[in-house]
Amino acid sequence: MIRARLFVIAAAVCFATGGTAIKLSGLTGWQISCFRSATAVLILSLLMPKWRAWRKPPCLTVGIAFGATFVLFVVSNTLTTAANAIFLQYSSVLYMLALGPRWLGEPNRRSDFVLIALLAAGMLLLFAGRDVASETAPDPTTGNMLAAAAGITWALTLMGLRWLATRSDLEDGSGAAVISGNAIACVISLPMAFPVEQIAAIDWGVIAFLGAIQIALPYVFLTRGMQELRALEVSLLLLVEPLASSFFAWGVHGEAPSLVSLGGCGLIFAGVLAEAARGSAPVATDD
Repeated sequence: MIRARLFVIAAAVCFATGGTAIKLSGLTGWQISCFRSATAVLILSLLMPKWRAWRKPPCLTVGIAFGATFVLFVVSNTLTTAANAIFLQYSSVLYMLALGPRWLGEPNRRSDFVLIALLAAGMLLLFAGRDVASETAPDPTTGNMLAAAAGITWALTLMGLRWLATRSDLEDGSGAAVISGNAIACVISLPMAFPVEQIAAIDWGVIAFLGAIQIALPYVFLTRGMQELRALEVSLLLLVEPLASSFFAWGVHGEAPSLVSLGGCGLIFAGVLAEAARGSAPVATDD
């Protein structure tokens, strides 16, 4: 169980580099989304042969939510701050609290509601801070709306991955869904990605980094962790991502959060520490 949690936390740290890396590129959000996902599909198909069954209907079903999340995340990051984009995406925890018991048969614990209240308070503080347009966040309002939509699709994605991980009739189904989601994101973004008027060396570097380190590697970690942990627990542990993402964006781009936003980050961080520290009963799988 501890190893599974460490896998999820390692995935979260890798994911957290995305917002900062995206803002280093001069490409459009659609171009980054398309080329990043294409790179991830190539890498994962080569390195994870068991994941190549991505065209199976269950994997494609989860892949639709996955692909939508990939696109919404990238485009929202080009419009609002990296911190807002990722924190709003993690409103997914609230949807999973409501849907997890019914869809996955994973009952909520009383302590889950305490943690959710803490996280909701932190997110409200983030919303309370008013953002102004800047060079790295030219349209915060639109970006925030897209990031909030990503919260819904990310909840569906995590529940879908957990569903696939517990199916005995589909080996490595969750991994196959990762490739499926990236393929769908690439196809969705493709019409808006061309023509490419100019691409610099740093753009190629960003695309390679995003495809390999920010997608391929962490999803190997995440799919392993999903085999042992409840979907809601995974979502809570992944809240390391918005915290680390905010730190990276501040260090590289100077996107400093307000005091109100810092208070929200503090509450969310407290919730993550509580979830990581407490015990959890093993999750049964269908054998």
